[in-house]
Amino acid sequence: MSETPRLSPGDTAPDFTLTDDTGTEVSLSGLRGRKVIVYFYPAAMTPGCTKQACDFTESLESLRGAGYEVLGISPDKPEKLGKFREKESLGITLLSDPDKSVMTSYGAFGEKKLYGKVVQGVIRSTFVVDEQGAVELAQYNVKATGHVAKLRRDLGLDA
Repeated sequence: MSETPRLSPGDTAPDFTLTDDTGTEVSLSGLRGRKVIVYFYPAAMTPGCTKQACDFTESLESLRGAGYEVLGISPDKPEKLGKFREKESLGITLLSDPDKSVMTSYGAFGEKKLYGKVVQGVIRSTFVVDEQGAVELAQYNVKATGHVAKLRRDLGLDA
């Protein structure tokens, strides 16, 4: 297994068009002119992913106020994402990447350690894409809990 190339600040963020939980197509290029937080998570309705999605939802108003949109991407089917949104009252945009092609293009799918074993899987990662579509921040192997608070600090959003 080879190491997936990772993105760095200054790289052009790979464009994508994915389907959200309502069946609507959302493309990164359609959000030009706004800063976009793109985060990849392994599975809807699992404890860590739920915590992370709820944290992003709780921060959404202030993130949007600072000019950020939030896209959460997982391999889950849109129907499951819809259930996840409903169950957890999520306000963020949830996108489905069933073939993991977008994750792969961001270096967010590949080898990772799980319970001491090396497996292929989703690497919990967060990217901040600027108004022109360039990567401003690339964070790999982030923790589900406390990540949004750390991201807010990294972005200078917490006074």
